[in-house]
Amino acid sequence: MRADIRQYLVVTGNYWAFTLTDGALRMLIVLHFFQLGYTPLAIASLFLFYEFFGIVTNLVGGWLGARLGLNKTMNIGLLLQIIALSMLLVPADALTVLWVMAAQALSGIAKDLNKMSAKSAIKLLLPDNAHSALYNWVALLTGSKNALKGVGFFLGGLLLSLLGFAGAVGAMAAALLLVWLLSLLLLKRDLGKTQFKPKFSQLLSKSPALNTLSAARLFLFAARDVWFVIALPLYLASQFNWPHSAVGGFLACWVIGYGIVQALAPRLTGNSKQQAPGATTLFYWALLLCPLPLLIALAISYSAYALMWLIAGLLLFGAVFAINSALHSYFIVQLARADGVSLDVGFYYMANAAGRLLGTVLSGWAYQQWGMAACLLLSCALLMAAVACSWRLTNLKADAGD
Repeated sequence: MRADIRQYLVVTGNYWAFTLTDGALRMLIVLHFFQLGYTPLAIASLFLFYEFFGIVTNLVGGWLGARLGLNKTMNIGLLLQIIALSMLLVPADALTVLWVMAAQALSGIAKDLNKMSAKSAIKLLLPDNAHSALYNWVALLTGSKNALKGVGFFLGGLLLSLLGFAGAVGAMAAALLLVWLLSLLLLKRDLGKTQFKPKFSQLLSKSPALNTLSAARLFLFAARDVWFVIALPLYLASQFNWPHSAVGGFLACWVIGYGIVQALAPRLTGNSKQQAPGATTLFYWALLLCPLPLLIALAISYSAYALMWLIAGLLLFGAVFAINSALHSYFIVQLARADGVSLDVGFYYMANAAGRLLGTVLSGWAYQQWGMAACLLLSCALLMAAVACSWRLTNLKADAGD
């Protein structure tokens, strides 16, 4: 057991290091290309391949993890991120939209290989009936990861100000190369390698509960990214003249706070050592989140203190969203099969990547056409769909006797 935990800690450390570069790179690209005069929709297009290949990677990556082992998929992900960063070190005149999209495609593949590996590994360390402990472990992993992603946002804005775009990307590539070399030495065990060899026909889930949870995840993350990915940083920079470091710092604080709340979710949802949350808990927290974007949109449209209401509203949204995300992360690991966990987790995070892709496209398009309030209204509509899926999940779990 202790050997397994040591291996898992290495996986988690790799995931944390990757998360720092992933968050920093996203902020670098948004702010750098906005500075160059790109439109919000054009900036959103830079992330299309990142999210699209995340969809493909989660589906195929789960199959690879089951056949090869999670240590190999983790190391492949780290290497691909190093290559993606290196692609952005070309001269400025060669840094075209298509080239950046290609680099982001590799980065998207890398990110989801890492996420799938880390989230799948935790299932293998606990007994099948340890639901409460599983909830705590998953919440701690996802919360710490998102806190580090927030640090990455701040790091991206800071490095852009201090080193410029090429200097920032080069520094991150060098740091991640060291992490990859250490990972090759330390990750020796084939975590998650199945006893059977799954076929491609087994990639799609046949579980109604898992499919419904995946649909809820798609709408949940589309509802966040429709205002967060493109609209919010550009809104702060253009409407309130915030410098790059301030934009990166605010988003960093938001995501760090989000990660802290996520790690504390078992306490905030009333979890005990004997009782893990049920599907009804997921439904109620989704219902609580649903009206918040609408209230924020009204506040920034009709109040003279738009910035104050925006910041206060987004902090509240982040806290409630974090609990929703933690509950989702627990349920997918709890529903996943022990033998072939990466297949189920990969399918679920395929839906997550699809939601991010939808949110990213809508964020650039809606912000360019109508502004920040429209993005928040779209967020509310997407959350209504997530609530409907969560309600259906309560019925499916009740039918299963849970």
